[in-house]
Amino acid sequence: MAALFRQADLGLDDLAVIAEIGQIRERLASVLRVPKRWDGGLRRTAQARAIQGSNSIEGYTVSDQDAAAAVEDQPPLTADERTWAEIIGYRRVLTYVLSVAADPGFTIDESMLRSMHFMLLEHELAKSPGRYRPTSIYVRDDRTERDVYEGPDPEEVPGLVRLLIGDLKHGDGEAMVRAAMAHLNLVMIHPFRDGNGRMARGLQTMVLAQDQVLEPTFSSIEEWLGHNTDDYYAVLAATGGGGWHPERDTRLWIQFNLRAHHMQAQTLQRRFAEAERLWGQVDALVAKHSLPERAAEALFDVLLGLRVTRPSYLKRTAVEERTATRDLAQLAQLGLLQPHGQTRARFYTAGAPLAETMQSIRAQREPLVDPYPTLVTEIRAAAAKAPPRS
Repeated sequence: MAALFRQADLGLDDLAVIAEIGQIRERLASVLRVPKRWDGGLRRTAQARAIQGSNSIEGYTVSDQDAAAAVEDQPPLTADERTWAEIIGYRRVLTYVLSVAADPGFTIDESMLRSMHFMLLEHELAKSPGRYRPTSIYVRDDRTERDVYEGPDPEEVPGLVRLLIGDLKHGDGEAMVRAAMAHLNLVMIHPFRDGNGRMARGLQTMVLAQDQVLEPTFSSIEEWLGHNTDDYYAVLAATGGGGWHPERDTRLWIQFNLRAHHMQAQTLQRRFAEAERLWGQVDALVAKHSLPERAAEALFDVLLGLRVTRPSYLKRTAVEERTATRDLAQLAQLGLLQPHGQTRARFYTAGAPLAETMQSIRAQREPLVDPYPTLVTEIRAAAAKAPPRS
């Protein structure tokens, strides 16, 4: 009889970590309930970092600027054509997830999953977007030049996906754990020829969005996973054991995800606090130089690492093109913005005074607190001892 990976029992330490995450997320949610001038910029950067993180795991390296450009629907600065197609594909998937998952009555079904996969890979029809794989599949570690995982037989895939969908429709319990198990099962089923990792991480974000504690944009841990790729692969290896083994223990996987949520929540808490301070600095600059208040948007965006273009400034401020050109030229003349390129290709980043402000604030950051101080060591040891692919 077909079966899925099952949730390991939660220990007292896990329940304590879940409670701490809940407290941090509730504080973040209470901040967002009151409109802030900075929340739009943080939403854009959060989505850009999620796109960047999930794609970097698959080897598609994208700069901060290009990730932000994807969110803003602007052309890339450095990404090649293939990488950009992958980035835009995942942007479509994540935008869909963030747009619909929190709607009342929304449910995840098989058709929706296949449609998401088509969005992801419609630029490469040879990879059968939206269709389950018809053959066996192997995950290869290019660094060691060996296969490290074999998915279940293709005939089992439709039934396993239906089991997963059934679990999601009737499951209860902590959303972070349910989302982690959805991620694990989809990536282990490996139902598609390509894009399984990104689909699994997108599904995890979708389940989290349905929890409605924190806004979907800020619920994702894809940024954290992207920064911890080696440990992500290690815990999958330790949990999966080289093949479809749903009987294996999932404790390390659940704790790895809870750790990611805890660290990401702390990161967001720090960013929210820094955003308040940055807006104070921006207001001071606007007053000092007698700038129009609308210029604060551009100054704050570059402090977050976003590039500013005339089209993006027009979109934010709804001024005439001539006014936008004049505003940006003034900011560049004051040294607050640093121009790059010419005419229509021109964009702006933080000038020296703003860059120094950001560096000063970052220098005051306190280190994050690891809720599972020994977990990474345990994961790496377990991965080293994981049985070979059978």
